[in-house]
Amino acid sequence: MISPEENKVGFIGLGVMGKSMATHILNAGFPVVVYTRTKEKAESLVQLGAKWAESPMEVAAQANIIISMVGYPSDVREVYLGDKGIIANGQPHSYLIDMTTSTPTLAKEIYDEAKRKEMYALDAPVSGGDRGAREATLSIMVGGDQEVFNKMKPIFDLIGSTIVYQGKAGSGQHTKMCNQITIASNMIGVSEAIIYAEKSGLDPETVLQSISTGAAGSWSLSNLAPRMIEGDFEPGFYIKHFLKDMRIALDEARKMEIEMPGLTLAEQLYSDLANVGEENRGTQALYKYMSEKC
Repeated sequence: MISPEENKVGFIGLGVMGKSMATHILNAGFPVVVYTRTKEKAESLVQLGAKWAESPMEVAAQANIIISMVGYPSDVREVYLGDKGIIANGQPHSYLIDMTTSTPTLAKEIYDEAKRKEMYALDAPVSGGDRGAREATLSIMVGGDQEVFNKMKPIFDLIGSTIVYQGKAGSGQHTKMCNQITIASNMIGVSEAIIYAEKSGLDPETVLQSISTGAAGSWSLSNLAPRMIEGDFEPGFYIKHFLKDMRIALDEARKMEIEMPGLTLAEQLYSDLANVGEENRGTQALYKYMSEKC
């Protein structure tokens, strides 16, 4: 059993989702040390009792369970594999949990390097957005050794409600690619449905009452379509990060010689959005872009 008395949790990355995730762990009684590039983002956690660290290296020196939720694979590589990173400066027998959506190849590389240093690494990307992070209902998909997953399951239980071990190192990231592929085409359909409802003279909110619980139902339809209707394009998940995920999935698909026409179209549309300065909007801003072209 993982107890707050015998373990200290390090959390790196306090963005839209990371801050809520770290807060749940802190509220469960675990001592938590945090690092993020913008120190101001850590202030609320520090006020709750978290300790501030000046770098991932400092986190690694203090914590034996380290969780990261950063932006891009390049950030993950720096945090874990850099000279001032976690693996080079951490304690033997530490548990390393990367919850960033990153590449399966990098997840395997981190696993191998951690094992060489007598550390235990899991890739554990999540789905559920800002709301799932706030409500601790994230879906967590985990790759790595089964016994390490079992050991860390109580930590996952603090931040998620659907926690599934997927297999060897990299399997969590491959599963997240399946998740993002599904969402990518679905977001086009959700946006088109709301536009169609409006153009045909229907009340889109009333339409949602009928279609959200039928065969068309999806997380995006239930959670993001209302934001589209309200004109709320604030990020629960950034367009720039969704583009990163889609490009990872397309690259992995090419390696496996799989054609992805739906994902390819979605990546093109979101690239257009980013090119007009919308990369920091939420993914639901696709509706705005498509409706303006109608």
